[in-house]
Amino acid sequence: MSANARRTATRRTATLLLGAVLVALSATACNSTGGSSVSTEAKQPAATAGSEAAKPAGSKPADTAKAPAKVGDTIALKGNDPADTADVTLVKVVDNAEGEDEFTHPADGKRFVSIQFRIKASGKKAYSDAPGNGAKVVDAQGQAFGSTVATTKAGPGFQVPANIAPGESALGFVTFEVPKDAQLDKAQFGLDSGFAPQTGQWKLG
Repeated sequence: MSANARRTATRRTATLLLGAVLVALSATACNSTGGSSVSTEAKQPAATAGSEAAKPAGSKPADTAKAPAKVGDTIALKGNDPADTADVTLVKVVDNAEGEDEFTHPADGKRFVSIQFRIKASGKKAYSDAPGNGAKVVDAQGQAFGSTVATTKAGPGFQVPANIAPGESALGFVTFEVPKDAQLDKAQFGLDSGFAPQTGQWKLG
């Protein structure tokens, strides 16, 4: 079997695995109750006793209006299971990413955008999912684009599935194939392959 054929077979296998995960988790989502929400609030560092003591007596609380999360920020996310939570950080965006090898190219009129996420399993339950299933990018017109199985020279992607023990984290790129002229405005990420009741959203640019 040629190298090109092996790569094609590997990508088909990955696509089938992602599809299987989606089907299984969609069944879970259908059984869950409650609405869904989009969180744009970055997780703040925990305040220390010293910093609280340093505040002048009678000082007013800080302005509660918060800017939307951006590249470098972490959002605390919840899954369908209360024990399934994760702190997700959008680490880096590589626009016009180059395919990993000579056989990997975006379709005509498209470009690759690779986004690096760090996922920390913050709850009692391990994170076990295909991260690309729960990620998307949104352009300035509100059009959303899901991930592709293509890999780029931006860096390594996540293992599929990504299994992260409680308290531990994993780092990886998720790649999207978008129109060349698309002006990307936001990136989104959700647990349970995107079927969780909460979605994190970061402002790009």
